[in-house]
Amino acid sequence: MEIPNLSTIPEVNKPIVTNINQPVKSPNTLVFSIIVVVLALVAGFGLSRLLPKSSTSGTNSGTNDSAVSADTISNTSDLVVGKLYGNSEKTFKDIATGTIEKGSINGEGTHILNRDGGISQRASLISSSVDLDLFVGKRVEVKGETNASTKTAWLLDVGTIKILQ
Repeated sequence: MEIPNLSTIPEVNKPIVTNINQPVKSPNTLVFSIIVVVLALVAGFGLSRLLPKSSTSGTNSGTNDSAVSADTISNTSDLVVGKLYGNSEKTFKDIATGTIEKGSINGEGTHILNRDGGISQRASLISSSVDLDLFVGKRVEVKGETNASTKTAWLLDVGTIKILQ
């Protein structure tokens, strides 16, 4: 049984109207957008690695000392109390104060930092950025990174060194 049309308006075949100005969305648009964003991020990261760092960055923790490369010092008479020697490009988290002597603890390190508190407070030192031989016998503050060791209590890779006395 058919349902009768009770409408008083005559039925007209209306054409289907579409908006021609509206862009057609396709799944490829989303994929293309994601690819563009990923390429932009990769390009930005790559450029950040190629361009040099700004020289205005404060890596010396608020001090106005600029570190002098150990290569520019030829003998101990060129050393100045209060001046920072070593790698100023990097910030080091481990700090120790004491007197440097030549030697090692249990064959670990090239030098020893004698700290207040006796033999149990000594630290073994190594360094690839500072010539520790220049600072033997001097009271210094060293900054560097702790390395793992089974032969000594503390093995410190010295990055910067400052003469205190």
